[in-house]
Amino acid sequence: MGYSVEVNSNNYNSEVDQASYTKTVIVDFYATWCGPCKLLKPILEKLVQEYDFILAKVDIDQNPDLANRFSIEGVPDVRVVAQGEMYPGFVGAMSEPQIRSLLAQLNLKSELELGLEAVRDAMAANNPQQAKQLLDLLFTKYPDNPIIALEAARFLIKLNRLDDAEKILKTIREDKREFYPKAQAFLRLIDLKQVVNNPGETELDQLYAQAARLTLAEDYENALPLFLQVVQTERKYRDDGARKSMIAIFNMLGLDHPLTKQYQQELMLALY
Repeated sequence: MGYSVEVNSNNYNSEVDQASYTKTVIVDFYATWCGPCKLLKPILEKLVQEYDFILAKVDIDQNPDLANRFSIEGVPDVRVVAQGEMYPGFVGAMSEPQIRSLLAQLNLKSELELGLEAVRDAMAANNPQQAKQLLDLLFTKYPDNPIIALEAARFLIKLNRLDDAEKILKTIREDKREFYPKAQAFLRLIDLKQVVNNPGETELDQLYAQAARLTLAEDYENALPLFLQVVQTERKYRDDGARKSMIAIFNMLGLDHPLTKQYQQELMLALY
């Protein structure tokens, strides 16, 4: 777990430069009058409780010398300092998932992420009891965290406890804009689990069921072309299920993933 500190000209050397030799330092240049700064502040303060970095906060109005020294032209301006060297971070407000991605690029992992990795390892080792115990600990430490809710839903879907998974996913409301699409994608996984349990008899049924199996196995590379084939064969099959399933995979992978970019285009061509 990291910590945050208010930084000025007097303590910058000790709290940022020297400290960066033992921990990565995230420097947040901000202003009290700045709207995006106010949006960013609680996200950074939340993440420093999970990750092992130092959050150094610099009020540019109180420390114009530091703002000038580092050529701060707009706020928030977030920099990264490691081993005494400063690197660009980002300018302007960013979402929590985007900042988590940046921290991952810095090889920083949160206690939450390490806990989730342990859950996945337990499931891969076919030890659902241990996975449940680890999830319970995470829920206790991070109550009402949508990331844990999503992982718990994934766990329950694998155990075929579909009703319980659905209840958890429905706690993630639309106002959780960064997590709601993924929750809806996981609800789609529940539908696909039911497809696998009752695949049907026609050739198209079998094709759709195979795509569903591959999706549940997280083999999206092979699932997507099968869903696309279903769309091309019969668009409205199972209430437009193949298209909805492809969109669910896009939401699970993220919009920047190569498979998402490839198959979004192919889906659009198939539809129009």
